[in-house]
Amino acid sequence: MDRRDFIAALGAAGIGAAAGCGGSPGSGFLDNGPPEGCGAPDSFAANRGSLPADETPTDGIPPAVSRTPTTRDVDPESFDTYTADGTEVPLVPIDVAHYWWLRGAARFADARDPVLYDRSHVYGAVRSPAPGIAYDGCDPVDYWPEGDRVVCYCGCPHHLSSLRAAALIDAGYDDVYAIDEGYWEWHRRDYPVAGERPGWTPTREYVVEGTTSAQHANASAWVRVAGANQSEATKIDSAGNFTLEPTFAGVTADTPVVVETPAYTVHTTLGNATEGVVDAST
Repeated sequence: MDRRDFIAALGAAGIGAAAGCGGSPGSGFLDNGPPEGCGAPDSFAANRGSLPADETPTDGIPPAVSRTPTTRDVDPESFDTYTADGTEVPLVPIDVAHYWWLRGAARFADARDPVLYDRSHVYGAVRSPAPGIAYDGCDPVDYWPEGDRVVCYCGCPHHLSSLRAAALIDAGYDDVYAIDEGYWEWHRRDYPVAGERPGWTPTREYVVEGTTSAQHANASAWVRVAGANQSEATKIDSAGNFTLEPTFAGVTADTPVVVETPAYTVHTTLGNATEGVVDAST
């Protein structure tokens, strides 16, 4: 399905969703649509280079590009899955996500913090932070029809995006995916990006390891930059342990951070959080 066919299909799906699910998430897209600029800040098309202009930045559908890939068979039933908040999320391989991008065959949503979105993001993607990230801005995904294909992504590589995808699935969206390898693999492959600093990549010099009660297995552990709107999360394993490699921007060992699990919240520095195993006594 190419971009023209997909947009036509979206219109039909949206009409059905609006008629049958009035007031539910996504049903308002064709009635009112997202407010202008919703989820697409000034960084949306910054430094896009030779990429075409996107005249509909709130729809999450990439703009038409000159190179349309050869049609290929894609079987979503073959995708691996990841359980987030008790919901199974299909993990789309990054080459398939890029194929859908080139064909304009999916809506793209960035589940990271706004700070990281502004630095760089998949061109055409809207800002739609995962649950657990403080955000009081407009989220255009709330206006998208529930039957549309939605691809979420993050950089960790797929925990935050799976949390966002799980929330959408639980809200009635039925064709939702998270990119398996995550945003930084997209970036490494020189797939289309935009943003204030599209060439920037995280140093990945900090690794936070922690432990909590095994009763919190499968819940999320968070590391947040204090007061800076940057957060990363990972899943707590069956033994109560977790490892997180933050992709924060502009941090040092002295940067204040907050480590959160369902059992405790620790205020420390990034350097201290990486020197040993974080627990309630850190």
